[in-house]
Amino acid sequence: MVKEISLTDTHAHLDLLADDRAVETVLSRARKNGVTRIITVADKLESSYRAVDIAQKFEGVYAAVGIHPHDAKTVNPNTIKELKNLANNPKVVAIGEIGLDYYRNHSPRAVQQKVFAQLLDLANELGLPAIIHNRDANDDVIKIIAEQGLGKGVFHCFSGDVAFAQTVLAMNFYISIAGPVTFKNAGKLINVAKFVPLTKLLIETDSPYLAPVPYRGQENEPANVRLVAEKIAEIKGVDISAVSASTQENVSLLFSIR
Repeated sequence: MVKEISLTDTHAHLDLLADDRAVETVLSRARKNGVTRIITVADKLESSYRAVDIAQKFEGVYAAVGIHPHDAKTVNPNTIKELKNLANNPKVVAIGEIGLDYYRNHSPRAVQQKVFAQLLDLANELGLPAIIHNRDANDDVIKIIAEQGLGKGVFHCFSGDVAFAQTVLAMNFYISIAGPVTFKNAGKLINVAKFVPLTKLLIETDSPYLAPVPYRGQENEPANVRLVAEKIAEIKGVDISAVSASTQENVSLLFSIR
């Protein structure tokens, strides 16, 4: 018998599903696994519009609007204005995903940094948390967040080590753990999951990417966030109900949703 708990997938890309019928099917499977809330996170202007549309149509779904660092080169003043208009929707709970990606470098680093600062300013202006994408850019991400003075957010799909987790926690940001914590080579992430207190942890799928074991390599979906929660409970030596209670409260505190 599946234990009844409530979970939130704090980072999914429902906009990538084919249509509203596909969204409803995925939401139905998620509910059966105890997933009561999902934040669908945008990575460009087009997906920001779609994320808000989905959030408005489906109960328990919220949206984040933003521009991924890969697409920073597409941003102009009108982009920021459109995001601001979208963010005024009551179902929008964050600016994201935004940040820096020095692994792919699809946009020049200087452009990524400029746009990241602008979007952090937008989060500050609107009183919203930021959902941070960080790949191979630890120092600059921390520097720009500090310079812009944003005091609340989450590092999504965390892939750093314990030392970097300490830096993130010192900024009062949350750390979100996704499917890779279940992988065989997850030693570093397992150490982070052990170290970070439940009061500062969130869980996510980043679906359709990064499906956890035993679905690794397949298309991911929000229902699988339960597997992430179960793995964290195993790592910490606690019941999954403790992971559920803490992460649900963290979601409510960070994103101001109940």
